[in-house]
Amino acid sequence: MGALWMLVAAILFAGMGVLIKYAAADYSSNELVFYRSFFGLMISYVLLHRAHIPLRTPHWRSHLWRGLSGTVAMMLFFYCLTVLPLATAVTLNYTSSLFLSVFTVWVLKDKFHLPLSTALAVGFLGVMLLLHPTLEHDQLLPGLLGLISGLLAGVALLNVRQLGLLGESGIRVVFYFNLFATLASGAWMLQDNLHAVPLSNMPILVAIGASATFAQLAMTRAYRTGHTLVVGSLAYSTIVFSSLFGMLLWHEHLPLNSWLGMACIVASGMLSLRLTPTHQERSK
Repeated sequence: MGALWMLVAAILFAGMGVLIKYAAADYSSNELVFYRSFFGLMISYVLLHRAHIPLRTPHWRSHLWRGLSGTVAMMLFFYCLTVLPLATAVTLNYTSSLFLSVFTVWVLKDKFHLPLSTALAVGFLGVMLLLHPTLEHDQLLPGLLGLISGLLAGVALLNVRQLGLLGESGIRVVFYFNLFATLASGAWMLQDNLHAVPLSNMPILVAIGASATFAQLAMTRAYRTGHTLVVGSLAYSTIVFSSLFGMLLWHEHLPLNSWLGMACIVASGMLSLRLTPTHQERSK
C-alpha cells in the first residue's frame, strides 16, 4: 500500500504544478503560495478536528524551522514553475534528496564513503547538465533559484524527519507548515499589487491547496506503511508525470542533455536513499 500511496502523492504533486502554471497567468507566485497555503490550512484544520488531534504541540521550535525552510523553498519553487519548463522546475526542486543525504551524514557525524560520494557526484553532474540549457536561454537566475529551492527543501525534509522521530502527528506537521506559510506569504504578498479573485478563479486556487495538502498526507502515509527505499524511489515518479504533463499541455520539448541531467538526478537520488545511514535505519 505504501507504493500506491506514493504514486497518488506523485500525481497530486505533478497536478499541483500544472495548476500553478495555469494560475500564473492571473496571479504572482507569491499570491499562489498564499492561496495554496491558506486553503491547505483550512483543509488540514478540518482533518485535525475530525481526527481529534489537538493543536497544541511541545515541538513548536521544530515546526518553526520546518516552516521557515519549507516556505522559502516553496516560494522559490513556485516562481520557477512560472518561468521554467514544468519538468525542469520539478527536477531542480527534487535535488532536495541529494542535499538531504549531505545534511543527514553531517548531522549524524558520519563519513562520506566512496559509494555515497559517487552517487552525489552523479547527481550534481545531472544538475550541471540540466542547468546548461537555461544558460543558453538567459534563465540562469531561475535555474539557480530552483536549485536553492531544492537545498531548502532538503532542510525542510530533515526537519520533518526529526518531527517524526519525536512522534509528531503527520497532520499536525502539515497544519503548522501551512499556518507558517500562510502568514509569511500573506505578509510578503501585501508588499505588491494584489489581483482580484473572481468566483471563476476560485476552483483552481482551492484545487492548488487541496492537491498539495492531500499529496503531503499521501506521502506521509506512504512512508509510514511502505518500505522506505521503495517509497522514496517512487517519489521520483513526480518528475515523470510532470514531464508528461509538460509535453501534453505546453508542448515542452527538452534537449537531450536536459533528459540526461534529469536521469542522473533521479538515479543519484535513488542511490542516495539506499546509501544514506538514516534511510537504512528507518527501513528496518
